[in-house]
Amino acid sequence: MTAPLHEAHSAGPGRALPDTQQGMRRRNLARVMHTVSAEGPLSRAAVASRIGLTRAAVSTLVDELVRAGLLDELGPERPGRVGRPGSALAVSGRGPAGIGAEIGVDHLAVCAVDLRGRVRARAVRQGPNRGRAPEPVAEDLTELLRRVVAEAEREGLWAAGLAVAVPGLVASDARTVVRAPNLDWRDTDLAALFPPELPPAVDNEANFGGLAELWLGEDTPRDFLHVSAEIGIGAAVVVDGRLLRGTRGFAGELGHVPVRPDGPGCACGGRGCLEQYAGGEAVLRAAGIEPGENRVELLAERAERGDAYVRRALREAGTALGIALTGAVNLLDPGSVVLGGALAALAPWLLPSLREELDGRTAGRACPVTVSRLGSEGPLLGAAHSVVRRVLDDPGAVAGRA
Repeated sequence: MTAPLHEAHSAGPGRALPDTQQGMRRRNLARVMHTVSAEGPLSRAAVASRIGLTRAAVSTLVDELVRAGLLDELGPERPGRVGRPGSALAVSGRGPAGIGAEIGVDHLAVCAVDLRGRVRARAVRQGPNRGRAPEPVAEDLTELLRRVVAEAEREGLWAAGLAVAVPGLVASDARTVVRAPNLDWRDTDLAALFPPELPPAVDNEANFGGLAELWLGEDTPRDFLHVSAEIGIGAAVVVDGRLLRGTRGFAGELGHVPVRPDGPGCACGGRGCLEQYAGGEAVLRAAGIEPGENRVELLAERAERGDAYVRRALREAGTALGIALTGAVNLLDPGSVVLGGALAALAPWLLPSLREELDGRTAGRACPVTVSRLGSEGPLLGAAHSVVRRVLDDPGAVAGRA
């Protein structure tokens, strides 16, 4: 049975808990879990030293987390240490798991991630979703979910919650897709289409991609702009380690920033939007390639072989990206721009013109542009890890059910 997922738009440790004795206990449980997750295996004494509590207090907290199945005792620490060896603690590889799902324009995907961050089960369905009603898409995704949850349960895991990434604007209620132009969905209560035992928290795929980069990326600064692409283009703005959502939760719609105001019409109702020049279908069109499966791989393969049409299309897409990013960089002054999603695989041919445009329009504001190692996996992993993070943020909620 999947536990309901609360506070869908919380990101990272520090979610407010009541300022009471019970609230203090839950905060300290979270401090222990985050410390062991980030630095373990650690002894009780090492945990106490890092979080500034007494060994006795930490031992009581650890015992509770071990009983709840959130921490494992691995046995005595390595020999050679002075004094009595303590038992090494590690985050459990069994128990709660985060279930992440992604609705793409041409695929559905689901995965289960344990508290150690390992993907333990995964299912993918290829096929177009554009123009399909939300109900059959949700049915297909539910079938994949049940398959992944069943596989996870065979591994000794249980679903602590579900988060779903979608290519569109999501309301602050974390359930309503306000508009997804590339799916042709409007005002869809997506959460209502799932069984009650699988209540999802819904968010924009670029937001989950940005959070994945924050949590799983290598040497990622705490202030950055994450740009990802499938058919459309989205962005996530991370400031001081937190996602910038905007008043309605719609921040990051980079794909609908106009780069040529007199350009072609866009599904959003505007003209000359970035997606019309750097979105997946636009690049395929410019390269003379028919849309279909494995389009990114095909573009990369032809570019690698020196196909002049593909390289020109990617160069022009990079220029459009550079123009759109100029405004964001000048306005926000991020520590870096990170290319994710399909853009990561095409970076060798996008980056030269992108950097040229960006550097030429942001004089004195040099901003590094890097490539995500997560690539197209970012949104799915971000969704699953958002559930894992909430367990780490409030393990007392899980311990109370043990």
